[in-house]
Amino acid sequence: MTQRGFDDGSDEDDVPEWADRIKANVAGEVRRRRKEMGWSAQDLADRCEQLGHPIPRNVIANMESGRRANLPLVDVMALAAALETYPVCLIFPVGYVEQTQELPFQHLVPTWDALRRFTGEEEVPGYDAGLVPDFELHAGLVRTALAALEEEGRARFAAKTATSRAEREEAERQRANYADQAISAKYRLRYLRRDLRQEGATPPDLPPALGDVDQPEPDTEATPEERL
Repeated sequence: MTQRGFDDGSDEDDVPEWADRIKANVAGEVRRRRKEMGWSAQDLADRCEQLGHPIPRNVIANMESGRRANLPLVDVMALAAALETYPVCLIFPVGYVEQTQELPFQHLVPTWDALRRFTGEEEVPGYDAGLVPDFELHAGLVRTALAALEEEGRARFAAKTATSRAEREEAERQRANYADQAISAKYRLRYLRRDLRQEGATPPDLPPALGDVDQPEPDTEATPEERL
């Protein structure tokens, strides 16, 4: 079958369907990584079974040779885990496939660009990234808070072990600065997590060191005095 609607300089009759191109990307990268690891198709099938998603050896062989008619997403996920890579790296094998298609009837584009748009690393105008930016911000604030707390602890120790007043005052100044950074990151985390919950989402888990970020839910049965 051929696919119309774009011109990449190829003979139109030789242009495969978009789905066939994507399957060829996955098949080629599975075969390449399997051989790189020194595995047979049976070795790969055995590893998939160990992961809880059996893919028979003949199915893998048919996929690699292009004889398999379909390629379920769950198979791509299991194959990627078995080959110790990411599913997107099978779909868009950067460095091994120079150009690919993102959707039917579209021009061929650099595989690197397709991968970045697929993962959301490159924004597409009009696309909704959902809560991904919020979760990325959350991860950044967690890193900032943990780093500030660690530095605050070091500065506190330096203040206790200082051999002069000047060293102690400098260490205390640094400790206060890091403490302020930690508090600022914690407050931003607290309000971000509140906003996520208001969106109906579940915020990521917090490390024990940041267990005080989430304020306890108020006891609706307690008296006003008890809530203070």
